[in-house]
Amino acid sequence: MTASPADVVETPDLCGAYPRLDEHQIAELSRPGERRSVSPGDILHREGEQLREFIVILQGKVAVVEGYGAKERTIAVHGPGRFLGELGLLTGQAGFVTAVVREPGEVLAVPADEIRTIVAGDPALGDLILRSYLTRRTLLIGLDAGFRIIGSRYSPDARRLCEFAARNRIPHRWIDLEEDEAADALLRELRFSPHDTPVVIWRGDQVLRNPTTAELAKTIGLLAPASSDTVCDVVVVGAGPAGLAAGVYAASDGLTTVVLDAVAAGGQAGTSSRIENYLGFPTGISGAELAERAVIQAGKFGARLTVPAEASELEPREGHYGIFVEGECVVKAHAVIIATGARYRKLDVPHLDKFEGSGVYYAATPFELRMCRRSPVVVVGGGNSAGQAALYLNGNASSVRMLVRGGDVHGSMSRYLADEIDRTPGIEIMYYTEVRELLGDRTLQAVRAENTRTGELLEIQTSALFVFIGAEPHTEWLKGTVPLDDRGFIVTGQGTSPWGTPLSLETGHMGVFAAGDVRSGSVKRVASAVGEGAMAVRLVHERFTTTGTQ
Repeated sequence: MTASPADVVETPDLCGAYPRLDEHQIAELSRPGERRSVSPGDILHREGEQLREFIVILQGKVAVVEGYGAKERTIAVHGPGRFLGELGLLTGQAGFVTAVVREPGEVLAVPADEIRTIVAGDPALGDLILRSYLTRRTLLIGLDAGFRIIGSRYSPDARRLCEFAARNRIPHRWIDLEEDEAADALLRELRFSPHDTPVVIWRGDQVLRNPTTAELAKTIGLLAPASSDTVCDVVVVGAGPAGLAAGVYAASDGLTTVVLDAVAAGGQAGTSSRIENYLGFPTGISGAELAERAVIQAGKFGARLTVPAEASELEPREGHYGIFVEGECVVKAHAVIIATGARYRKLDVPHLDKFEGSGVYYAATPFELRMCRRSPVVVVGGGNSAGQAALYLNGNASSVRMLVRGGDVHGSMSRYLADEIDRTPGIEIMYYTEVRELLGDRTLQAVRAENTRTGELLEIQTSALFVFIGAEPHTEWLKGTVPLDDRGFIVTGQGTSPWGTPLSLETGHMGVFAAGDVRSGSVKRVASAVGEGAMAVRLVHERFTTTGTQ
């Protein structure tokens, strides 16, 4: 394919996504790398295939394109000193773009395993590459690159796929049957009808009709759960802040570590648009980016993260434990750290399930943001999650109303959030107000709320209701296995047993620990969860000294 003149003009680096390596850094990479001559049209890596090399351009120019050979779109053009690749090089995902040589020259190719080792040992180079890759991922998401999901906004399966992609920050484009004029034509081209949706289009020609989440994950290169006879040192169930911290500390201590999560890394924190008060990030950081950094960090030390993998059973065995996913024992470990976190409690109103996914939401991610563009939004709750969601949604919604059952938010919300909400036009807080009824036929059209002081009933027009009213633990799969309190949270560090008194984060089973929001009595904060994850690993070592495991 012949490049147009515009295709060979180097893309300016306006946001740190395309830095240039200096001579010293290139020399450092040259030791394990291989120099290659390249010609126009050469493919250096291809969309849909795993990224196996870190490539530095020494001479010539390379274009990064989506849809190579078909409806091609140029994402960026790079010249000497710049490097190729994206976050998938560090996480093992397939690539979402193709790199094609536009001008003849020379490149330096470093195997992916080697670059991970170099990055781990060179903080300056590692930080440069990581920052670049994180920014490139954000740019790809903003450009609607990646695979396409065609479906109805009212379809639970379409929402499931979109939520999985959004929560895992996987580049994709959502094509809405109700709003996108190109949807019908595209379906006809694929010989599908609207009744066949949701449909996923990958690499332009691979079509998946209503795939399971696991099938989609496998297609794009995410690790699938696979049973093994090997007994690892630690399995961490849940990849929120506590689970990711446990994974990082366990793997960095040399323990063979497996981390499982049902949906995505990050947990509830991963859905936060901005965490402003997390130590070390004075300008704030999104929950998704914090999770991405932790995943890369854990992988650097050798931890294996598997998503999606929802644990369904914990089985004590002779000298170890088995974790079951979909009825099959996929991981065996000498110690277990349960960090499955909590999920937001549901409203106690009639017909709630009718509107879940088609008007009632429990997270505020880019997917939900698209669902309420230029529409009035209602947020229920007065805590940090509700406040963060209100601020995030306010940028896209026509108005945001917060329904708070008490008379103040300062006792339940961080001061910086409460102050920012007070300063933000477009957000109205309605105190002493509770939802009584959801109104609408196929989709949510309004909510009926009551002022509990006056008894007045109000009908608020909205097509999007966001619920953040406290948490319920993810412990259904553990009932009858470990002690739970009356609210379902895991009890730790209490009682006695034939093997002695449990350690502070240890459950009623020796070597089974709980950390973070899932634990009874824990402080429901990101920093606290991270601390408990690290502490749980220290207690694993302590338990191993008594059992002789290591």
